[in-house]
Amino acid sequence: MKVDSMRRIDFWVGVPLCAALTAWLWLWRRLRPGRPARSGRNLLFIELSEMGSTILADPAMRRAQALFPEAGLYFLIFTANRASLDIIGTIPPERVLTIRADSFVTLAFDSLRAILAMRRLDLHAAIDLELFSRYSALLTFLSGAPERVGFHRLANEGLYRGELLTRRVAYNPHHHVAKSFLALVEALAEPADTCPHSKALIPDAAIRLPPFTPAPARLAAFRDRLRAAYPQLARHPRWIILNPNSSELMPLRRWPAERYRALARRLLERDGVAVLFTGTGSERAEAEALAAGLDPDRVAVLCGFTRLDELPLLYSLCAAMITNDSGPAHFAAPTGLRTVVLFGPETPALYGALNPNARFVFAGLACSPCVSAANHRKTLCTEPRCMSAIEVEMVLDQLDA
Repeated sequence: MKVDSMRRIDFWVGVPLCAALTAWLWLWRRLRPGRPARSGRNLLFIELSEMGSTILADPAMRRAQALFPEAGLYFLIFTANRASLDIIGTIPPERVLTIRADSFVTLAFDSLRAILAMRRLDLHAAIDLELFSRYSALLTFLSGAPERVGFHRLANEGLYRGELLTRRVAYNPHHHVAKSFLALVEALAEPADTCPHSKALIPDAAIRLPPFTPAPARLAAFRDRLRAAYPQLARHPRWIILNPNSSELMPLRRWPAERYRALARRLLERDGVAVLFTGTGSERAEAEALAAGLDPDRVAVLCGFTRLDELPLLYSLCAAMITNDSGPAHFAAPTGLRTVVLFGPETPALYGALNPNARFVFAGLACSPCVSAANHRKTLCTEPRCMSAIEVEMVLDQLDA
């Protein structure tokens, strides 16, 4: 299903449903005053639409396990994004619930199936990581968890999604989103009448990721498979990834293709460098068009070659990556790969990869960033000058810094 269609459903269907359930909840509390909420043990995280956010949420999930060591952690996510949870592996695969979103019918059917599955999980709390989505708010409420945590508009206008939460957290647009996710978990440790949640102090050290250390045999096997498929890589030891793609959620995040081609030419002037273009299988034709005219002995188009859970192995073998603001910037973070991330419609202050070796290029135009939680990350911009303002020299400066 297209992203804009999902946004329309979230508004035109989600808002009335949130209002109706809020009214029902208000009436229920008055008809059954003092009724004790059922107890539960496990914790469920809900984050549906962005693969990179599963990496940014990992510190929050590890904090939840520390606060509630007896709890089992579960995760609800769209099927298309499910593999991103395997990058770090904090949530066991058997504890991941999925919803297909390829059509309205499958979305509705799987939502019902997920609700039934959630209600069997003996939940203590459901933690909604989405930024003001009505759909995720409805799923959080219908999970049956006695404690329901998520972002709330509080005294702000707009972003209505009912009064279905038991612990309402103030979304702070001045903190990195990984800290905002941690604030959701910290709300569970605060008195229930705290307003607003969360009043915890979250230091930068709290959002560090555990380092990825590949098993030597697995890394060697992947290297051999890569070199067998692309023999030219054995002749050039310094591999630099160019990731020119971005998700359908925000195609405006793409740096112009001609800039990537110019960057590749500059990189290939360096001794021992091979350029690797990455992406999904559906993006292969676009990557091959970028690679056309470059030295075929020093270029490899890897689109569709690796599974998502193999990307950390690839990153462990490479010297650097240049990428748009997209999932790979976050997937590379646990490996510590030198990564240059290009920002325009969003800001690295909120969405920068949790990687001490990441560098961010952000032109900082007056209109940028133009997407946020307040507009469901939708912009009317049709000409992303914030991306075209980024010059090749600016990228190379950060790569060599």
